[in-house]
Amino acid sequence: MITKTYSATVYGVDAKLISIEVNIVSGTKIVIVGLPDNAVKESQHRIESVLKHLERYVPRKRTIVNLAPASIKKEGAAYDLPIALSILHASRQTFFQNLDQYLIAGELALDGKLRPIRGALPMAIEAKKKGLKGFLLPQENSQEAAIVHNLSIIPITHIQEAIDFLNGQKKIPPLSINTRQIFAQADNHDHHLDLQDIQGQTIPKRALEIAAAGGHNLLMIGPPGVGKSMLAKRLPSILPPLTLREALETTKIYSVAGKIGNQTLITTRPFRVPHHTISEVALVGGGSIPQPGEISLAHHGVLSLEELTEFKRAVLEVLRQPLEDKCITVTRTKLSLDFPANFMLIASMNPCPCGYYTHPEKTCSCTPLLRKKYLSKISGPLLDRIDIHLHVHPVKLHITQSTPSERSHTVRQRVIAAREIQNLRLAAYPDIHSNAMMPPRLMKQFCNPTTQCQTLLHQAIKQLSLSARAHDRILKVARTIADLEGHTEITTSHIAEAIHFRSLDRASWAG
Repeated sequence: MITKTYSATVYGVDAKLISIEVNIVSGTKIVIVGLPDNAVKESQHRIESVLKHLERYVPRKRTIVNLAPASIKKEGAAYDLPIALSILHASRQTFFQNLDQYLIAGELALDGKLRPIRGALPMAIEAKKKGLKGFLLPQENSQEAAIVHNLSIIPITHIQEAIDFLNGQKKIPPLSINTRQIFAQADNHDHHLDLQDIQGQTIPKRALEIAAAGGHNLLMIGPPGVGKSMLAKRLPSILPPLTLREALETTKIYSVAGKIGNQTLITTRPFRVPHHTISEVALVGGGSIPQPGEISLAHHGVLSLEELTEFKRAVLEVLRQPLEDKCITVTRTKLSLDFPANFMLIASMNPCPCGYYTHPEKTCSCTPLLRKKYLSKISGPLLDRIDIHLHVHPVKLHITQSTPSERSHTVRQRVIAAREIQNLRLAAYPDIHSNAMMPPRLMKQFCNPTTQCQTLLHQAIKQLSLSARAHDRILKVARTIADLEGHTEITTSHIAEAIHFRSLDRASWAG
């Protein structure tokens, strides 16, 4: 008797439907075919233990389990539950009338309890797309899967519940949630870190505000202890809230990575701070079946790289393409997958190995050659892709004892107002959400400077030897500054301030 049911495998941030076919013929063991990895092959031992615990059995015949299509590699333990149920049905130990109408996924413990899986949300999306009736899955994953409407999400804690549900002996009400209500009720404005905690540093705070308003990348350079990390950690407190569409996209990525936890929906912008020992694969994604890396986990949020010069140069260079394209393409021998990577980069670094080159009081012990060698770890093409370059200097003691500075909430309101201006301006382009994302054709339309502005900009390009990319990024930053001030036109003051934030383009910045 051939039994058929469905499960799914995750490829990139999407899922592909997998048909599980079981047939019992003459022979003595279980054979799993269809490019299974070791975790899938080992499922027969878990299934045998579970069925024995239920006082059932794996037939002492040749049991062929086919995972189709055979050209797609299958990995993980999510096939345990559908294979076990298919064996019970094929061996006539029980009868499931609607087995082929559900997508089923779940890892089995040896006593039959279900363990959570990765990628429940894209699996649910695929189940709905293929017209299946419902989705049986571990209870821990049911909240994220229930985001998909018009699909019966059946939460299961033990294989016996799945058996009783499918043979009609037990009714399990489908889980239903109101995604819009959960999103509306989510507190995505509460940040325990506030710009008010930082005294002085007016120019760095201004740079943070501009970066947040336009979605620009930012690099801070300065001696140790001047507050670079404190500033970076407070960037999320002034970013605009996620839209529902952005929240769903972010939740999908975290579901695939298995990092969603008990949340139903990711409602705050991600803030990822990888250590400088991270590998290229961990940063951009990869593996035999590629998984999202840190740049994808920072999608619609912030990727913070502290001590930038301590990262391996090869690791930093892989950022060049995703910073431009807002996605990363991971290619393997038999497949090519796209991962979204629309993130803001905020990085910090010391000006030299000892850290005190630009310090007003402490003496730098590094030679000019050593400083150049140290800073050459950051390539010109990577620097070119960072919109705002900023020197951060120590704060004097009398400033730290002054009155409290502006709160993040106040700054955030200005950022939100600037983003609303951009949303109206870019309403006809649904994939472009901020000034930093504007392609050249839109820049000509929305960043058209006056003759005076062009003269100033051309002088800066000539004196600082700026690239064409730097020219465009200066215009985008100037457009954001104008939006923060509510100006429809870019003025010379906006251009001048944007040029000021390209300090690392100067030939003498390394000393």
